[in-house]
Amino acid sequence: QVQLVESGGGLVQAGGSLRLSCSASGSIFRINAMGWYRQAPGKQRELVAHITSGGSTNYADSLKGRFTISRDNAKNTVYLQMNSLKPEDTAVYYCNAYDTIQIKIAYWGQGTQVTVSS
Repeated sequence: QVQLVESGGGLVQAGGSLRLSCSASGSIFRINAMGWYRQAPGKQRELVAHITSGGSTNYADSLKGRFTISRDNAKNTVYLQMNSLKPEDTAVYYCNAYDTIQIKIAYWGQGTQVTVSS
């Protein structure tokens, strides 16, 4: 099993920045890609970005240029740098990890709230 713990959420004014962190522990050897999804009130969970262990990244088109995902494999941690935040970025942000044995996204963090005020 793999445990994911997010941190770094909070309240920020529009135009501000936040950096989220997600640390993985447990059976780290099982995971490859890690990423972030978000869920706003009344909406479905949506992809924000993900990154492979080799550093290849993929972003939601609407977030390219404002959000940057990165990863420190030595620390088993993935980061999400969010700049120029907008009120519509308000959501619970969830970290996830892809299990190479189950061949699916198998692990999720508890979520961290990001609130952007106008």
